[in-house]
Amino acid sequence: MCFPFNAIVPDLPAGFQVIAGGAAGEHLTLTSADGTEFSAFLARAEGPTGVVVLPDVRGLFRFYQQLAERFAAAGHPAIAIDYFGRTAGLGPRDEDFEYMPHVTQTRPETVAQDVAAAIEALDAERAITVGFCFGGAQSFMQAAEDHPRLAGVVGFYGSLKREGQRWALDRAPDAKVPVLGLFAGADQNITRDQVQAFDDALPVEHEIHIYEGAPHSFFDRRQDQYQSESQDAWERILGFISKLQVEA
Repeated sequence: MCFPFNAIVPDLPAGFQVIAGGAAGEHLTLTSADGTEFSAFLARAEGPTGVVVLPDVRGLFRFYQQLAERFAAAGHPAIAIDYFGRTAGLGPRDEDFEYMPHVTQTRPETVAQDVAAAIEALDAERAITVGFCFGGAQSFMQAAEDHPRLAGVVGFYGSLKREGQRWALDRAPDAKVPVLGLFAGADQNITRDQVQAFDDALPVEHEIHIYEGAPHSFFDRRQDQYQSESQDAWERILGFISKLQVEA
């Protein structure tokens, strides 16, 4: 599991200009290319670059709704999605949701269909994906998909290998857009060798950063000892977006 249910999104970087009034989000039901309805949470903003937020294994819960609102407060429309419309119906998910039986039934190709629907719902000039843990892997894998308006992908401690499936590391050579990978140095499940192999395999512009000593799921305001790492991660993501906008 990635974030606990009571996790809190870290504040935007100190001194960062927040859009006046913030951005309150709204729950939506989207329809994927295969006709599946799934839940999403949209926070609107006027910026040209939108963000598709890809949650951890819990699916759409309040941490990711709050994260979408943080991006909107930074001027980027954002939409967080739920993965489990095909097997668990509509969300969002609460603390009692038994997610693992549904996680095992997800497939990268149907997640990609849901991401495509989310990009359309954003109605922005371009979009990036930002994912965490399981969602980090899904975000990395979007770089190999043919999303016309996808400009880049970001993954926090995204799993790189999964037994029996062609996962993020396997798909890295097929990446078509820039990649930002943020990893935790004390993560017990994602090895340094895997991260280096992922770095070496990417044929596109990319940045891979490891936060030494930080654990999996450090991006949580409750973890005060990793506040500087969380602030740095925010700055790297927002800088990644700014660079894409300049180069567009």
